Formats: sequence, structure tokens, C-alpha cells
Amino acid sequence: MFAVVLLVTPDNGYSQEQAGLPVLSISVLQFGTAHWELDHLQYRKLDQQNGYRLDLKLVANLPASRLAVTSGSVHGAVADLLWAQSRFKAGAPYLYVPFSSQIGDIVVPEASSIHSVAGLAGKRIGVAGGPDSKGWVLLTKVAKRQGIDLARDARVQFAAPPLLNEALKRGQVDAIVTYWHFSARLRGEGGWRSAFGMTDLLEALELDPNLPVLGYVFPSEWAQQHAGLIESFARSLQQAKAELAGEPSHWQRLRPLMGQSTDAVFEALREGFVAGTPAPLTEQRRGDLQRLLVLTGADTETLMPESLLYRSPP
Repeated sequence: MFAVVLLVTPDNGYSQEQAGLPVLSISVLQFGTAHWELDHLQYRKLDQQNGYRLDLKLVANLPASRLAVTSGSVHGAVADLLWAQSRFKAGAPYLYVPFSSQIGDIVVPEASSIHSVAGLAGKRIGVAGGPDSKGWVLLTKVAKRQGIDLARDARVQFAAPPLLNEALKRGQVDAIVTYWHFSARLRGEGGWRSAFGMTDLLEALELDPNLPVLGYVFPSEWAQQHAGLIESFARSLQQAKAELAGEPSHWQRLRPLMGQSTDAVFEALREGFVAGTPAPLTEQRRGDLQRLLVLTGADTETLMPESLLYRSPP
């Protein structure tokens, strides 16, 4: 069991006229990366410019965010592709609107000899998110194509990302497979680097390297009934992403949401977020997302259809 903690939704100063706009409610982690762009979207009133009002429900943890959307207390939330697939298999389909193509990172000390998948053989590897995490599954798939069974040929331990960062600093592991923003913090501190990129793993599996593995999810039936609202949200998201990518000064206002950090860590987080801006979801990328699901264990008979992978109108 876990406790659901809903935090106070910030007062965005909407006037009575603005309050008459259709509302789109989304649960988001208070210090999660999606909050950065959604807060910017609200601040710049990109929601109102597109004919709706965004209502953010800040939550303290991922289970609370998922429960908020599955219980119907909000319209949408942030989830990864594997979660959307699991809900489809369970008979509860969700529309998936791309958010980020950041899968994660493999981090090693600056002086490490590890520069490739083969270099991980015989090493101590810390993995965030458990054995089913996307980054670890992709890494093991590529390793097996090279004749390496990391579960057998390396010493693997699973733990929470902050614990893995500390283990790496103490020399208790040789490499960690972690979420991108934890990697960015390490690299921003100095003394740490990416051993190789997750995009290298996707390319080794003959997949497009820019796949939106994180998205905003909305119950499919509700999304069909509110297709115009979803389009308005997707359009305002594109505008927010473009502004954040094109004008670094916007990030200074967001800095308090990004945690206590040095300038170098702040820049690494900003650059990592912008680098994760997903490319347009073409037919090829939609197909590659389905192939990625199959590679990570989805059954082809219960595979999430392409129609649930949102693509903005031309």
C-alpha cells in the first residue's frame, strides 16, 4: 500500500472570463521534468491562447500521479510507453501524447575504461528502475546480440537512482544505468561521463534514435470525446518546447523547480531536457515505438495500436 499525497495546486491568477474556458487537468510530479514545461506553458498563457485552461495537480510521487489518472480525478498524467502498453493489455487503453525521447544514460567515472557495451562484461553495474526498466532491457538486448549475457557476465544490483549515484561516487559500482536527469546532475558536478548513449542502443536495434518513450496519457474514450481539447494541448506543448529550446533565459524562472544545483548542473539539466524534445511522430516512428514494445516484452497479440500514439494534425 502507498499513501497518495496531493499537493496544493498553485494559484495561477485566472480571471472569471478565463475560468470559463474548458479545463484540462493533469497530475504531475512537483519536481518532475514535465512540471518544467507545463509551468512555462501556464506562465506564458499558452493554454489560454489555444482556447483552454490547464489545471495542474501537483503530486509527490509517481504512484500518486498514476492513481490520479486511473481513478478519474484528473484527465491526464505523465507515464512511459511501457505503462501505456500495460494498461492497454489490461483493457484500459490510453491515448499517448509524446513528451520526451530521453530514455536514460549509462554513467561511469571520467577515467573509466568503459566505452562500449562490451566494456561492461565483468563489471559491477547499478541499475535504476528494476529489471524491467527500459534502459536496462535495451542494454541487455544489445549485449546479447554481441554474445554477452550481462545477468551472467556482470555483477548487477538494482536500487533507487539517488542510491546509485552515491554508490558510483564511493566506488561500489563501476557503472550505473540511470534516468537522464540523475545522469545530468552527475555530469554537471564533473568527474563523470556517459559511457555511450542510449541512442546508440536504439540504433543497434535498428530503431529510430528519437523515440518519445515518455508521454502524456489520457483515457482513450475521454480523449476521443475531447479531441479538440487534446489538439489544443498538443499545440501549446509544441509552442512551450520551442520557446524553451530557443530562449535559454526562460529557464531562469524555472530554476527553483529544478532543485538546488550549481550553474553547471543547471545547464546540464536544461540541455538534457531540450535534447529530449521528440521529433514529429511519423509513421516510421510510430512503427518503431511498437517494435520497441515488442523488444521489451509486449505480446504482439495485445500490442497497443498505432491509433493510440498521438500525431499532431499537419
